[in-house]
Amino acid sequence: MSPVTSHPARARAHLNATDLRLSRGGRPVLTGVDLTVSPGDRLGVVGENGRGKTTLLHVLAGRLAPDSGTVHRAGTLGVADQEIPIGGDRTVGDLIDVELSQVRAVLRAFESATLALAEERPGAEHAYADALRAAESIDAWDADRRVEISLAALGAVTDRARPLADLSVGQRYRIRLACLLGAGHDLLLLDEPTNHLDAGGLDHLTTRLRDHPGGVVLVSHDRALLSDVVTAMLDLDPTCDGRPRAYGGGYEGYREGRRAERERWETAYRDQRLERQRLAQDLSAAQNRLSTGWRPEKGTGKHTRATRAPALVRAVHRRQEALEAHVVDVPEPPLRFRMPRLDAPPGVTLLRADDITVRGRLETPRSVHLRAGDRLVVTGPNGSGKSTLLSVLAGTVAPDSGTVQAKRGVRVRLLSQESPPPSRQRAFEVYEAALDGLVASGELDETGSAGLGKLGLLPSGAAHRPVTELSIGQRRRLDLAVLLAARPQVVLLDEPTNHLSMTLVEELTQELAVTGAAVVLATHDRQLLRDTASWPRLRL
Repeated sequence: MSPVTSHPARARAHLNATDLRLSRGGRPVLTGVDLTVSPGDRLGVVGENGRGKTTLLHVLAGRLAPDSGTVHRAGTLGVADQEIPIGGDRTVGDLIDVELSQVRAVLRAFESATLALAEERPGAEHAYADALRAAESIDAWDADRRVEISLAALGAVTDRARPLADLSVGQRYRIRLACLLGAGHDLLLLDEPTNHLDAGGLDHLTTRLRDHPGGVVLVSHDRALLSDVVTAMLDLDPTCDGRPRAYGGGYEGYREGRRAERERWETAYRDQRLERQRLAQDLSAAQNRLSTGWRPEKGTGKHTRATRAPALVRAVHRRQEALEAHVVDVPEPPLRFRMPRLDAPPGVTLLRADDITVRGRLETPRSVHLRAGDRLVVTGPNGSGKSTLLSVLAGTVAPDSGTVQAKRGVRVRLLSQESPPPSRQRAFEVYEAALDGLVASGELDETGSAGLGKLGLLPSGAAHRPVTELSIGQRRRLDLAVLLAARPQVVLLDEPTNHLSMTLVEELTQELAVTGAAVVLATHDRQLLRDTASWPRLRL
């Protein structure tokens, strides 16, 4: 990282990347990425799962070296990863101290400079002035108070003695995010910061990012956050020339630009395919004429037909060369999600839960009755019991009081917030093992579910890689595929937009609106709540 100057954050924050390229296992991950972030800029980074968004943040942070290209940074840097290692017996206070280490260092330097000034050491006045400017530039004295405010606003644990191992993934993430928002960093690199936030936390994050005087790089699939916060967008999905695209005008500018780009892409692809098809037809016709010219009917026009042969041969060669020279170099349009038909017996209750409670997690009795085609959105702040309610409906958690009854033979499936630990099995093997288990148990016959490729969730390359090598978003797509393999009649989705691309979320939302299965989803996603505004609500 470049040396940090003593200028205020608004003036010194700067991040520039030029022609970044990086491959892993022979597979290109980043291809020709260019970006610039200056004070006041908030750059949104989007792209399908597995396109290298998290990898890009690691390169920008200096944690990962690109194969080629350059990165220049100026100012202090705060990074929020999707995953946080726990590490031994570390506590909440330990995590806060780590995240505020730069602030602590600035304050120690100021204290040393103050002592040197009091003792009238040589050069103390200059050192004191520098230390004072550094502390004032990040308002270091107020950092702990800002962290406390963000901890409360994000619904994070404030007890600094609590062991991190006792906390959920979401709780640990909210603590780190609160620290980053309070530390006064010049540059913030945030990876899916909304995944574990409720409505109040989302409002607080939105406000803090909009007010941040430095630069922000924001990897997110949260359409509402992008719309409210970003000033520009970088789309890592490939285009006609294979390079990422930058769009000005915030989220709306991106949507309009991307739509026009996609239309040009599809038109070019269609035109090239049609031209290749025409050339192939011309070659076939020329070959037919050549064949006829070499085999004239006996006794009539033999000399005349034979003299046409050289011209026909040349015509065939020209068309062959034209066909070979015409390469369809525009990539095929990206995958489109296709949800299988999910039917359920009409007119009967598929699943009912009456007055259920779970001690310490769902204290107020709740009841849910589901029939074919029913829709329900479960809302409420973090800790209100949304995930617990869905787990009880799925049969993975037993209620302490109340009853849960499912119609005999009804298939109920839950998409949890977090993926199971990844295995070394390839993705398609995980999917096929799930199918084999369903067939063996008698839940499905051998023709009861579609193959993984037909769902449009994972490209062939990702489907044939070990799950450990997939991105978090790709593992989430595999989880969804395994759920759909069971052809469930009751679909339970816990924060279904976590880690999924915006395109897939929109396609999934459209499919959920028309499926014959009963659907229950728990979400804080503001755009998804808007898209399902007509669904009944259960607020916990």
